[in-house]
Amino acid sequence: MALAMSSLVLAPAQAQQRQVPDSAAEIQLSFSPIVKRAAPAVVNVYATRTVQQRSSPLFDDPFFRQFFGREFQTPRRQQQQNSLGSGVIVDPSGLIVTNNHVIGDGTEVKVVLADRREFECDVVLKDEQLDLAVLKIRGNGAVLPTVELGESDGLEVGDIVLAIGNPFGVGQTVTQGIVSALARTRVGITDYQFFIQTDAAINPGNSGGALIDMHGRLVGINTAIFSRGGGSNGIGFAIPSDMVRVVVDSARSGSGLQLPWIGADLQPVTADIAESLGLDRPVGLLVTALVADGPAAKAGLRSGDRIVSIGDIEVYDPREFNYRLATMGVGKEAQLTVDRGGRTVELAVALAPPPETVPRDEFTVRFRSPFAGATIANLSPAVAREVGATYDGEGVVITRIDERAPAARVGLQPGDVILTINGDAVRTTADFVRLAQGDPILWRVTVDRGGRVIRMAFR
Repeated sequence: MALAMSSLVLAPAQAQQRQVPDSAAEIQLSFSPIVKRAAPAVVNVYATRTVQQRSSPLFDDPFFRQFFGREFQTPRRQQQQNSLGSGVIVDPSGLIVTNNHVIGDGTEVKVVLADRREFECDVVLKDEQLDLAVLKIRGNGAVLPTVELGESDGLEVGDIVLAIGNPFGVGQTVTQGIVSALARTRVGITDYQFFIQTDAAINPGNSGGALIDMHGRLVGINTAIFSRGGGSNGIGFAIPSDMVRVVVDSARSGSGLQLPWIGADLQPVTADIAESLGLDRPVGLLVTALVADGPAAKAGLRSGDRIVSIGDIEVYDPREFNYRLATMGVGKEAQLTVDRGGRTVELAVALAPPPETVPRDEFTVRFRSPFAGATIANLSPAVAREVGATYDGEGVVITRIDERAPAARVGLQPGDVILTINGDAVRTTADFVRLAQGDPILWRVTVDRGGRVIRMAFR
């Protein structure tokens, strides 16, 4: 009886915490006005590239090629490869934002609007590390719908959002959900990871589409899903509009995309590190190394410092820190709050583009070698940024690889920093050329791949 009475007492309080439609008008409330405003600016993106393929797999067989000679010109045939995704018109001049992986290496890009108009596009700017690209409609004289860029930093977990795109190529589709999480950094999609997570259904073909808030503004570019079978499992990720704005502004100015570099290696403060430092919780980034004469060193940052916040925002992950710098932009100053042995220090770090500290001296391996087909360059902060490599002083990095070449077949990848060849250190492209022309029975190569040292062996 006591339990029943308790339930009766709680019922009025529970009723006050909820609101139910109390009129026919409220029952008929809809997201339709927002969709009508935003959806016309979401387009279907079609990218095509022509690839050369051998007419028979026999021509890739080393015994076959040895019989006819290594210089035998194998017949090839052309094949069209197509990709499909979505994009968002963000400027009346015809600028369209999409994902870099949607257009890839496409040589012909076309967009189709919701009203079925079709336009050819040029690629104005693209960045593999950000996974963003900006297209421009050719010879645009038409009146185009646009969507306003919103402030993604204003989003909160629980906010309602709409995802608009072209899933599976079935046509424009709108799905609704909430912001499930913010500042996702360990997704493994881009180098500047700071994703909005949503449960709005996102499927293949939605990439490059719009994530819209309840004011009809673009707050994200839908980029990826977490899925074991290829379909939506309610975990989708979008690149925040604050990062999109940086890329769009660069495309408008025509200056090219420059992202800030301060010349510091950072490590997150783990629970164990926090305990050893006497902190009540793990917060901040430890400075593990500095580039001499880099912006951070010039500002007075030291190895062993703990960066607590940038502006008034606490930082926990190097990717988050890089995102914050990127959205501030080159030419600005980052105000850092630093803990130095228990003493608080305020530093202003100039945000500069990564410099090219040494000549590139790019070299493509064309002689007989497991490295054949790889293009290598001297490592500098600028080159490291371009190819997504780890910069740790001198060295050489693979900038490109012919996907059909021996270098690709032995497992080398663009962005690999070659540390040693058969035990000898590789510091310059001249070192690489000298060492790569050997003829050992077994090649032993050490590379740095995204901060992870990998030891390889091949014949």
